[in-house]
Parts: sequence; structure tokens; C-alpha cells
Amino acid sequence: MTPPSPLPDTEPPRDCPRCPRLVAFREACRAEFPDWWNAPVPVFGDVDAWLAIVGLAPGKHGANRTGRPFTGDYAGDLLFATLAGFGLSEGLYAARPDDGLRLKGAMIVNAVKCLPPENKPTPEEIRTCRPYLETQLAALPNVRVVIALGQIAHQSAVKALGGKLPKARFAHLAEHRMPGGQVLIDSYHCSRYNQNTRRLTPEMFEAVFARAVALRP
Repeated sequence: MTPPSPLPDTEPPRDCPRCPRLVAFREACRAEFPDWWNAPVPVFGDVDAWLAIVGLAPGKHGANRTGRPFTGDYAGDLLFATLAGFGLSEGLYAARPDDGLRLKGAMIVNAVKCLPPENKPTPEEIRTCRPYLETQLAALPNVRVVIALGQIAHQSAVKALGGKLPKARFAHLAEHRMPGGQVLIDSYHCSRYNQNTRRLTPEMFEAVFARAVALRP
């Protein structure tokens, strides 16, 4: 059972029609896997969060299946272990949306709410979904630090926070001061590919969160 969104007024409808390609893929997944979530994935975390974590989009066998960000896939194993290590969660992550896990001081949002084919949303789909990211970040008044997981999440977060991309270039552990005063920290995405190729190691990922905690207001 997927827990309700902590920001229900900011979520798209279950049958959001905005991106035709994603709608078609969603319908195909519903036909093939009728017991999966197969809908826009809501945010997960603490409404009083000081830290927002921006992911790319739901994974097919992760959030698109379970309905909770990063839950049930390889990327989530590292993310939730890291959150626990920094005291940003309570309970044990068991890769299920009903495992009772709670985040403390953190909220997970996505640049794109629906599953894209091959995990690659188009630029138009990213732009079309950005109003949801803007609204959800704006609904978290205590957020002072934002971690972007990957370049697409970085680009969407910069735009959603009112920054300028030519000045805010993506690089692992790069920091960018946003017009609203938030600090955006970049990380390589915790995807299976990045972990397997050692582009991102657990130590590199932990360094991002250590810096975020150091900047905590």
C-alpha cells in the first residue's frame, strides 16, 4: 500500500494527460503489469524538510512499480542507506512502500513524475512536468539545501529555483547559490550503471550528504 503524498494538493492526477508518449507507456505498463502503481509518483518525506532531493524520474521496476520514490530498485538501496547513515530517516528500508520507513528533515521529489521509456524523458517532457517540481519545492518553505541527482535533475532544479544554467554548471559536489537563498549541491545519480562503473562510489555519495548536513541551517 503506497502511503499518501505529504503534499497532496501539488500532485498531478493519476491519469495526468500532459505528455502523450508517457501516457501511452503508462497504459502499456498497466496492461502488462496491472498490479503495479503505473501512475505519477508522489513525493515522499517530511513536510518540514530542510533538505530536498531531486531525482530524475521513476524507475520501471522501482517507483513505477511501488509508487514511492526510489523504492524497490538498485538506486534506492544506496539512497536510503545513505539517508539512514545521516539520521535522515526512521525505521528500516525494506524496499516496499508499506515498510514503515519515514524521512526526517528530507523530502524526495522528481524532475519527471511519470516513467519514461528507457529512463530517458524528452526535453519537452521535462519542461512539461517542471511546474509540478516548482510547486512542490515552493511548498517546502524550510528547504535550504537541495541535492540534484544527475544532470537532468540539476537542470530542472536550477530552473525551478529561479537560477541560470550557464552560470550553474553540473559537476559532482558542485555547489550553486540560488536566488531564493537555497544551496544546490550536485551529485552523480545513484543509478545501477553509475555504481557498477564506479563513476559514483558510496564514499562519493556520502560526501554530498555530508556537505548538505554541514550547510544545514
